[in-house]
Amino acid sequence: MLQACLNGGRTREFHTGVPYTAAELASDAVHAIAAGASELHIHPRGPDGAESLEPEVVAEAILKIRESVPGTPIGLSTHWRIPPGGLARQKTIERWQVLPDYVSVNLVEDDAADVISLALGKGVGVEAGIWSVSDAERFVTLPDAKKCLRVLIEINEQDIDEGFAVATGIIGILERAKFKLPILLHGDEKSVWPMFREAMARGYDGRIGLEDGNDLPSGKKAVDNADIVRAAVMLARAY
Repeated sequence: MLQACLNGGRTREFHTGVPYTAAELASDAVHAIAAGASELHIHPRGPDGAESLEPEVVAEAILKIRESVPGTPIGLSTHWRIPPGGLARQKTIERWQVLPDYVSVNLVEDDAADVISLALGKGVGVEAGIWSVSDAERFVTLPDAKKCLRVLIEINEQDIDEGFAVATGIIGILERAKFKLPILLHGDEKSVWPMFREAMARGYDGRIGLEDGNDLPSGKKAVDNADIVRAAVMLARAY
């Protein structure tokens, strides 16, 4: 599975092609899916361009994308810093009427277990976001852990050797706990392509897009999300 992460918290200073509005997300989704992505991960934005979990903002983005690429799974972030931020996010998520197919929940956040339970209770799948060995150790003890859709291993380290060490440590924790959930492994900026290659080599799912980085494997700046997805598809064929 190749997931396209279209925008994250990135601004247009990072890349002029970062989609903000529901229409822009839908347009990018069409091109990313045509380029070879099979799922989408998005951060809906309010009228001011800032990330938002407000029900009407979430609904607009999801409905617009579903109209453009029907049947494509759509995932949202529940990141701690997205307004209203912190524990207050849970009240906002509870008010969602139009639901994504899944959400990403970061185990580093204090209320991760509660957000996982909240999402599952609404019939929404959960990607368990694991950034470190300690995150993995916490995750495998949760009552709802094995109900999750997949494990999302996110490597934020910019030193590649350090990143590989973290990834190996996380995978070891999951294996010792006998977890059979699918694994999606991805990096950030300098680690994007090394981790994508590692994901392909291990037979894991991959993720790529402007949320994680704006370069192609050659080091050239990508034109847009579809350009990055095409490069990932070409690279994946080697595996």
